[in-house]
Amino acid sequence: QVQLVESGGGLVQPGGSLKLACAASGSISSFNVGWYRQAPGKQREWVGLITNVGVTNYADSVKGRFTISRDYAKNTAFLQMSSLKPEDTAVYYCHAVGVWPRRGDYWGQGTQVTVSS
Repeated sequence: QVQLVESGGGLVQPGGSLKLACAASGSISSFNVGWYRQAPGKQREWVGLITNVGVTNYADSVKGRFTISRDYAKNTAFLQMSSLKPEDTAVYYCHAVGVWPRRGDYWGQGTQVTVSS
């Protein structure tokens, strides 16, 4: 069992930056790690992911503004967010899925990001 804990959320002005972290209680080197967000009254939305070998992919809405990375030694994934917009306001979640033959599917509890002046 792996526990994921997000951190780094907060209040930021439009145009600002934040870096979220997703820390795992155990090794996630054999996991793909995705980031999702959910705004009030809306469905959870996929933001992007980083594979177990470091390949990244992003939703069109954040491409060029957000960057996902990971530190294998620290069992942590990161979401660097820049040029933030009010529409980026949401609770952000990380999600780790094991890559065969590793099994597992884990979610963090979420961290609030508010973009407002």
